[in-house]
Amino acid sequence: MSGKADPRPAGEGTTSRTRLDRGRGALGPALELVHTGRAPTRAVLTAELGVTRATAGAVAAELEALGLIRVDARPGAAAGSQGRPSHRLSVAEDGPVVLAAQVHADGFRAALVALGGRIVATAPGCEAVDADPAKVLGSVVEAGADLLRTAGRRCVGAGLAVPSAVAEPDGLALNPLHLAWPAGARVRRIFAECVRAAGITGPAFAGNDVNLAALAEHRHGAGRGARDLLCVATGHRGVGGALVLDGRLHTGSSGLALEVGHLTVNPEGRPCHCGSRGCLDVEADPLAFLTAAGREPGPEVSLLQQANDLVRTRHDDLSVRTATEELIDRLGLGLAGLVNILNPDRIILGGLHRTLLDADPERLRAVVADRSLWGQSGSVPILACTLDHNSLVGAAELAWQPVLDDPLGALSAPLDVP
Repeated sequence: MSGKADPRPAGEGTTSRTRLDRGRGALGPALELVHTGRAPTRAVLTAELGVTRATAGAVAAELEALGLIRVDARPGAAAGSQGRPSHRLSVAEDGPVVLAAQVHADGFRAALVALGGRIVATAPGCEAVDADPAKVLGSVVEAGADLLRTAGRRCVGAGLAVPSAVAEPDGLALNPLHLAWPAGARVRRIFAECVRAAGITGPAFAGNDVNLAALAEHRHGAGRGARDLLCVATGHRGVGGALVLDGRLHTGSSGLALEVGHLTVNPEGRPCHCGSRGCLDVEADPLAFLTAAGREPGPEVSLLQQANDLVRTRHDDLSVRTATEELIDRLGLGLAGLVNILNPDRIILGGLHRTLLDADPERLRAVVADRSLWGQSGSVPILACTLDHNSLVGAAELAWQPVLDDPLGALSAPLDVP
C-alpha cells in the first residue's frame, strides 16, 4: 500500500467508492424497472431502488449513455400538481434490439424486439416446418438477419420459443411432437450455431413457448403485479402451462416443470401421445374443439385461427355452442386441479383458451370455483393474456436478461458514477 496521505477530507473517499458501488449495483435493477414500466420517473426510481436522488440520477444518466433509456428533463407538470416534476424515464426508441424467433406446428416467425417488450419489426411467418430442426432454425435466423440489415440496429442477443419442454442444462427439446422433430433435439445449440453463422452478435437462448409467454405477460401484460402467476394456453396444437414465482419462471430442477397438458380431465377421453387418455393436451386444444364442433380442419389457415373464428362468429350454431361449453368445462376442471396444487394469485389464459374465456367467463370461473378448495374460499382472478405474440416477446426476454442483470458488462461500456 502507498504511504501517501489521501488529500481528500476523511470519509470522502469511502463515500465516493460507496456511491460508485451502489451505482454499479443498481444499474441492472434500475433498467429492469424502466423496462417493465415500474419506474416511469426518476422519483419513482429513487424510491424503488432505495438510494439517494444523486445516485438514482447518476444511474439513469449512465443507462442513457449506454443507449438503453431516455431521460426527459423537461416532462412538464400535470395540471394542478405542485412542485418541480420529476424527470421522466422511458426506454430508448432507437436503442439496441434482440432477435426473437418462434417455431410452432404451423410455421415460424422472426422479430426484432426492443426494451419494454416492443416489437419493432417482424418477418412474414413461414407456413411449413421441416422435420430437420437445423433447416428450420437456419431459415428463421436468416429471416431475422434480414430484419437486422434493414433496420440497422445493434443486436445484443437472440431468443427462441419452441412448442416443447426444453431440458436444462443442455437445451434439449424433449417432446417436440407437433413438429415431427426428433426427441432430444439440441435446439439451443443449433440455434446458437445459426445465430453465429449469420453474424449476429450476443448470446443465444431457447425455451418453451408457454413459459416464455408467461414471462412476457408477467413483465409487460396481464400478469404484471402478480406474485404467483399461473399461465395456461393452447396455441396451434396441445396445451401448455407455466408458473412465475416472485418475478422468475419456475422451471423445476431441469426445466420441465408445469407440463399441465398431461393432466387428465376426461378418463374415458381421447388417447394422448404421452400414453394416457383424456389429457388436456388432446381434450382442450384447437383440434379437440373442431372435432367436438363436428368440423373437419381445413388446410387454408391454422387450426388455432379456425377454432377462434368458430367461437367468435358462430354463436347461433348449436354444435359450436355445445363444443364451447364442453371445452370450457374441461379447461375449468384442469385449472381447478392446478389451483388446488399451486394456489396462484392470478391465472392468465392464452390462445384458444383466451377466446373461450371471452365467450363465457362466468361459466369458466364457476367451474374453477366449484372444483377447487381455494376457489370456494375466494375466487382466483382469471384473465386473458393481453400481448400479441407473447411467446416472441418472451423469447426476447431471454435474450435481454443478461443486459438486465449487468448492463455495463453486457454492453462493455465504462461506468462513471460521481
